[in-house]
Amino acid sequence: MKLNVLNNQKLIFPSILLSPLVSIILGSFFIAILAQISIPIPFSPVPITGQTIGVVIVGVMLGPLNGAAAVFAYIFEGALGLPVFANFSSGIHVLIGPTAGYIWSFIVGAFLIGHLDRLGLTSNFILCFLSCLMATTLILVFGAMYLAIFQGNLNSALTMGFYPFLIGDFVKSFLSTLIIVGLKKFR
Repeated sequence: MKLNVLNNQKLIFPSILLSPLVSIILGSFFIAILAQISIPIPFSPVPITGQTIGVVIVGVMLGPLNGAAAVFAYIFEGALGLPVFANFSSGIHVLIGPTAGYIWSFIVGAFLIGHLDRLGLTSNFILCFLSCLMATTLILVFGAMYLAIFQGNLNSALTMGFYPFLIGDFVKSFLSTLIIVGLKKFR
């Protein structure tokens, strides 16, 4: 058994468990599982989902490049027809529809939070919470901007795809922070 190093932590696991490809695939599956936590909002095409929690955790755990690659793999799986998006949906139509801006911005969100982690900005609870909040809010902003194309104006998009999600953004950032801080203590 080989001694592996992950984020400067020595771990004793078989090499295959820590290979980047396996980590990326597992990260994409993790996001897909959390995507199924989905609460529809009657006045919006955008549901509340657990995807952003998955994106943030994967970004921190895998780092900026592999975290972004895991999100890209998740998107690719959905494009191929695997039911990985919210409510077990899939297909190209999801990737160009009203919620596509949120999904595509997951790549940027994972990269950002992974980079913030590398800078040490997830080293304590407050910094981690602020970093998670920054990444999830960025996802909301990009998603709402893309939604504005479908709604015909920014005010409607903000009403349907930004303002209702701000409280959830704080809650998801808090939950993500608890998980990240806990995983870092475990490592």
